[in-house]
Amino acid sequence: MYQESDDGSAYVFDRRGHSVYRLAPGADSAEQLVQIGPEEGRIISASTLDLGAGGRFVVADAPEGRERVQLFENDGTRLGSFRIPGRAAPRLTLGDWVLNGIGSLEFTGRAILINQAESGGLITLYSLNGYPYQTIGLFRATGHESERDLHIALNSGIPLADPATGGYYFVFQGGRPAFRKYDRDGALVFERVVQGPEVDPIANNLPAIWPERTDERGRTLPVVPPNVRTAALDQRGNLWIALSVPYLYVYNPDGEKIRTVQLEAAGLVLPSSLHFPDETRLLVAPGCYEFTVW
Repeated sequence: MYQESDDGSAYVFDRRGHSVYRLAPGADSAEQLVQIGPEEGRIISASTLDLGAGGRFVVADAPEGRERVQLFENDGTRLGSFRIPGRAAPRLTLGDWVLNGIGSLEFTGRAILINQAESGGLITLYSLNGYPYQTIGLFRATGHESERDLHIALNSGIPLADPATGGYYFVFQGGRPAFRKYDRDGALVFERVVQGPEVDPIANNLPAIWPERTDERGRTLPVVPPNVRTAALDQRGNLWIALSVPYLYVYNPDGEKIRTVQLEAAGLVLPSSLHFPDETRLLVAPGCYEFTVW
């Protein structure tokens, strides 16, 4: 993941290396802020990072398979942490990468949004000391309600806070691509199915019976590949959705698709994270690319 703070410092989350780096404006090299380890203040089996105002950031990891969220100051000093009850379970599978537990979160500076489908809703809002105080969004119907793990996987996705309205978006990653918009009180504003010639062949050929795999603890779990890789809101309030194919769809605040975009660097880019530091630039990982998109 590649994000930029208000002062222009770039933050890079190295998932494979279990590390977080910062590159200050004008610096010749990046500084390692967080290192690998299961202890408090370090990260292990980390899944996601999000940057808040002033360079504070949160990281979700899973020491010994138990989900943890840690809050850090902009210099890597640990400010606090909390645990999510239970053990991290695989939800979505992309090639040899398995998405366990907290696959995505958003840090607003005052709250942490997590897709914790096991809680019975799409978005759970946590205080910074780990108190879950609001759940937003009912599960969508999947036809697999009797198969709990598959039903949860098909309701896994990306929670986003909309600073312009105080509301929220939720983008479904597994199964048929779709997104929902909620107001600040958690009431549904609308739902849209993600459609287009680039994604329709995938969405229209979803399996009736999903393949399964056995994890290291002997659990048999469904193999559900994400049809949405990541999503983000730009500073104009438009929703960008990166598909499993090398295209991004852009939707305006009314839910209408306004653009279809491909990102090209050394080749076509398949983003795992999107970040808009201002109204015109898009930062993309992997590769730490910067694009001017408006």
